[in-house]
Amino acid sequence: MYSDISLNRRKPTRPLISLVPMIDIMLILLVFFMVTSTYLNLDMIPALAQSDRPVPSQAAEAETVSETLLIRIGTDGSPFHQGKDFTRDELISLLTVRLNRNPALHVIILPTGGARLQSLVTVMDIVTSAGAVNMRVVRLEARQ
Repeated sequence: MYSDISLNRRKPTRPLISLVPMIDIMLILLVFFMVTSTYLNLDMIPALAQSDRPVPSQAAEAETVSETLLIRIGTDGSPFHQGKDFTRDELISLLTVRLNRNPALHVIILPTGGARLQSLVTVMDIVTSAGAVNMRVVRLEARQ
């Protein structure tokens, strides 16, 4: 009566989670962030807004009191002042002499187009370690 036929029930298959949609979304996000990051202007050094700039009468009064020291950074990363190349120690001594004479000294740093960012940061560290409070970084752009 009984036969050798056995009924094997199939186990229900679990739903398969595919990684392809997740990889597609990650690729789209990667492309999106790469494209948008090239258009970001990350100004890490704060600049004066138009509202923060002194009124012309205050500016004329400030010019008579303070003097300006321009430090230019060459393409090799060395700082220049009035055409003379300075080492780190020479720049520190120049800054301390000028700051002792005038504590309100304005230091303007002008890196060339080929100067590396690390050399700019090094010069900024030297200026602040010498005790300068009024420091600005200037970037020249060609008109088109």
